[in-house]
Amino acid sequence: MNSIDLLKYLPVVLASAVKFVGGPLTGFALKLHWLETALCTVVGMMLGVMVVTYVGKGLQLLLKRWSKKPKRRFTSFNRMAVRTWKRFGIIGIAFMTPLLFTPIGGTAIAVAFRVPRHSIFLWMLISGTAWSLIFSFLIYRLTFIQEWFK
Repeated sequence: MNSIDLLKYLPVVLASAVKFVGGPLTGFALKLHWLETALCTVVGMMLGVMVVTYVGKGLQLLLKRWSKKPKRRFTSFNRMAVRTWKRFGIIGIAFMTPLLFTPIGGTAIAVAFRVPRHSIFLWMLISGTAWSLIFSFLIYRLTFIQEWFK
């Protein structure tokens, strides 16, 4: 396999690093096998998780410095994150990340709750693997989604 072959996976990885469901949709659009798509989606999610985990605090300080108005504390998103955290901890945050929070948002929530890095990586990997297999399989099997790409 040469580098040109590997470049076809890059859009799937990058799409899923930002918005999880973007990975399976991009893989389907590029006509990759559904298992290739699922694997690239997990890699993308973990790339996003690693970036936010390692630069999360610095990014948070940078955004706070550039922000003009004070940040609202009690938004519906914040309330949902706190409820999920209180009920289920990191497992709940990781489980909800591909569905609601996105890899960046879910990891930022985990970092904000001071979850140890190894726990973030473990539970995000488990969640990302499960959801990428489910999403990829469903996107490749549901005909109404396939119609969107024709």
